[in-house]
Amino acid sequence: MRAPEEKFATIIEKNTFYFFNPAFEEQYEGYLNSIKETLLVLKNKIETSGLHKQLFEDLLVQKEHGLRALLALTGFSNEYLKRLTTIIRVVDDPELNNVVYKSHWINEAEESTGEGIQEWSDTQILSLLKKNEFFRKGLVNLFFEGATVPFLAKTIPLFELKKLSILKLKFELPEMIDTLIRYKEKGSYVGKKPNNPEVLIEAILKDLNTDCEKGDLSELIDNAPYTKRTMDFIIPNKAHPRIIAESSFLATTSSGQGDKSKTEISVGALIKTHYPHAKFIGFVDGIGWYVRKGDLKRMVSAYDEVFTFHQDELKRFERFVLEEMAYDRRVH
Repeated sequence: MRAPEEKFATIIEKNTFYFFNPAFEEQYEGYLNSIKETLLVLKNKIETSGLHKQLFEDLLVQKEHGLRALLALTGFSNEYLKRLTTIIRVVDDPELNNVVYKSHWINEAEESTGEGIQEWSDTQILSLLKKNEFFRKGLVNLFFEGATVPFLAKTIPLFELKKLSILKLKFELPEMIDTLIRYKEKGSYVGKKPNNPEVLIEAILKDLNTDCEKGDLSELIDNAPYTKRTMDFIIPNKAHPRIIAESSFLATTSSGQGDKSKTEISVGALIKTHYPHAKFIGFVDGIGWYVRKGDLKRMVSAYDEVFTFHQDELKRFERFVLEEMAYDRRVH
């Protein structure tokens, strides 16, 4: 066994700083160059013959990386397209249905499962694009006309909605710059506190003049230090909690959702044991939970009550807080 100092020195002296596989780098450069050339050819066709939907339909069906090229042009991420496809499948909005030709592909594409609707994989989307002209036309329409559909305008954040711009499809320079900026600022945008739905909970509690704390509960620290978790909202305080609320808004899906639901069930049991007079509630929302019904069922079983961030639900939460705090005052 080498001494710790020797092992430390090895990491410092032999550090490669950034790993890369030359063979992979060359292969991936070929992929990126293919997308670039595809877009350059498309740009030339648009300049020559004008902007036509058929050009983009041909792009999707004829080019191996046609969809990736379209997404690169608009700045629309592959993951966000998958989420949007799921929303289109589950909602029944007449104007949106008409724009995407939903009736011409939905029955062919859907498969019945015990868990309800499942999010499509990249392979499923690409396969349907190749074999169903109406799904292809609908996707192109989405990029041409999506921003004009009222349902999408009120459902999709403006940061993403602006990517559905016909000017991007025309390779307009200001729109290309806009795409670059949105690529660059995406992480910062997602991480900004005002973009966190928990801000809505804080605002309601402030309007109600209701005290709230965050952090660890003392009884759980003492009795379950390895299974407790930091709480998002403790109303009115840690010393005498009446409502303990957790927030889980997921715009993506992940294998970790199963673990999260198990954790919440465990925490819920601890709260019932050590804080029997407190209500454990959850804000559970987002397309990420919508398409993981099994995990969602386990998740909601952990809570005494659940809410979403829908305006109706926020109003119901407001009434819930008022009723619980009024009861707490009567008891004490």
